[in-house]
Amino acid sequence: MTLQTTPGFSELNTRKREALVANPTSCTGCRTCETVCSLLKTGRISPVLARIRVEREPFEGRFVPQICHQCSVPACLYACPEQAIGVSEKNGVVIIDQEKCTGCRSCEEACPFQAIVFDAQKGRCLKCNLCGGAPQCVRFCPAHALGLAFFGERPGK
Repeated sequence: MTLQTTPGFSELNTRKREALVANPTSCTGCRTCETVCSLLKTGRISPVLARIRVEREPFEGRFVPQICHQCSVPACLYACPEQAIGVSEKNGVVIIDQEKCTGCRSCEEACPFQAIVFDAQKGRCLKCNLCGGAPQCVRFCPAHALGLAFFGERPGK
């Protein structure tokens, strides 16, 4: 995987990229996305380590998938003191390099969407990498509440 670390602002802001999109109106709260994500990424079902979360809003009677937006200007990238966060040249996705991550959690604090998860056992931060371009949460969502969006042209094309 080739990562571009700390690209210039205009280059970063206008990059072609993929990102998850969620439709809270369609989400039923089944949490299949959390199950699939955690199983794929950790080898076990552990929703606390899923890179997607379903927040419940009981008084409004709805569920809201919390996802990484692959921000055009990712606060997490600039917050990381170890430069462990970069941008994939393949699909424009913001990725945490697990070898460089020290678990300081600065990226987690900086994320406006609460899309970064801390793995206390490994002492590292985790985030969605779109499963390399084929997000399994989208594939297995029974309500079709998740999708894949392309900003600019499809990356790599």
